[in-house]
Amino acid sequence: MHKSDTGFDSDLLVIGGGSGGVRAARMAAQRGARVTLVEAGGTAGLGGTCVNVGCIPKKLYSYAAHYSEAFEESHGFGWQGPAPQLDWPTLKQNRRTEIARLNSVYQDLLLGSGVQLVFGHARLVDSHTVLVTDEDASSSRITARHILIATGGRAYVPEAPGRELVLTSNEMFDLDPFPGRLLVIGGGYIACEFASIFNGLGSRVTQLYRGPKLLRGFDSDIRHFLGVEMARKGIDLRLNAEIVSFERTTAGLLARLRDGGSLAVDAVLCATGRVPNVEGLGLADAGVAQRADGAVLVDGNYQTSVPSIYAVGDVTARVQLTPIALAEAMVVVDHLLGPAAGKAARALSYDLIPTAVFTHPNVGTVGMTEAEARTEFGAVSVFRSEFKALKHTLSGSSERTLMKLVVHQSTDRVVGLHMVGPDAGEIVQGFAVAMKAGATKADFDATVGIHPTVAEEFVTMRVPVPAIPQVEA
Repeated sequence: MHKSDTGFDSDLLVIGGGSGGVRAARMAAQRGARVTLVEAGGTAGLGGTCVNVGCIPKKLYSYAAHYSEAFEESHGFGWQGPAPQLDWPTLKQNRRTEIARLNSVYQDLLLGSGVQLVFGHARLVDSHTVLVTDEDASSSRITARHILIATGGRAYVPEAPGRELVLTSNEMFDLDPFPGRLLVIGGGYIACEFASIFNGLGSRVTQLYRGPKLLRGFDSDIRHFLGVEMARKGIDLRLNAEIVSFERTTAGLLARLRDGGSLAVDAVLCATGRVPNVEGLGLADAGVAQRADGAVLVDGNYQTSVPSIYAVGDVTARVQLTPIALAEAMVVVDHLLGPAAGKAARALSYDLIPTAVFTHPNVGTVGMTEAEARTEFGAVSVFRSEFKALKHTLSGSSERTLMKLVVHQSTDRVVGLHMVGPDAGEIVQGFAVAMKAGATKADFDATVGIHPTVAEEFVTMRVPVPAIPQVEA
């Protein structure tokens, strides 16, 4: 490899071809830096978790899962005839084709920007050197003025007898055969999304969570309401429940519960969290400081304890969202190379980050929970509305929608906005812009709603509800 003027092979070496790594590599190369990106998964790994086994395929399968419900609801609008049957192999193949296309797009973007792609496993040797071992076990050393760690996270499966029999979210997209009975363990967004997806696709889904409510960290009203709606759609939701072991039997996989009960299913998804993907990276050898859980410690510019090494995205375990990894990558590029011409250096605020959970129905949220706002401000006003959407007056569905605003009383600013209902993510995105700009409840009240829509409810709620103690456990 040709040496740069600094004596290094590259100005920037990026470890990991996911969202953050690809964005940093592309932007740095476009500004004239000599960039190398190392990806362990080959071309098929480009795009990282989000593209390959995360956001994109999950959303595609979520769309697929809505059709069974949509066909049933169509009868109330005059459509007749039986619903078509799911062809699971067709869905899987169409997904593979789309993901392969996206992998190719990422590769073309990187190569077109002048990034040198190297496929293999990277291990830090020192503060400026990485050892890359390819699938043929041949190794090479690459030096770089700066190194960016963007290796993301990986699914975590707790220790339990028979844990080798369970699946993680990575394997759910290509199950063969389709599971007639699925057990989902966990109460976070990944568990809830897959429970909704496979329930919609036709599995008999049981979801077990050891806590009292789903979606820990979300607003308490949202957590309770979503659990009710998911159960209403046919998911056997069991809270305050815990698995102790798994074994294969003639009746299927047998999951034994701590209370002495058991469940026989065809497949078990363990979605109990993700951990930083740092195994084999050589972080300790290079002197990179980590938290007890392995997360790479970084400062405000995403610089690690080693000045030449940076880290972004899920490997730092700050906010595990694709758009956050992208934004963090841009902060690093501006810090190392200066901002783009005519632009100010980027900074990232972790306040008011909108997010969505693609359950059935969807969850959308931005800002503080009611409990957080009461702790922070004391005096808050809460506006809440629960109703059946217009569509379901004819569809026959019992699905209901919940919308909620949390307002700081002394400033009138809307500090929390939460929703469970159709297209919640699409709706909340626009309101997040308003909240980022400092919108008050008076601004919401002065905004004309689009009628008839679900979204208009956010600008028509006028009477606050009485304060009810919030339980966040």
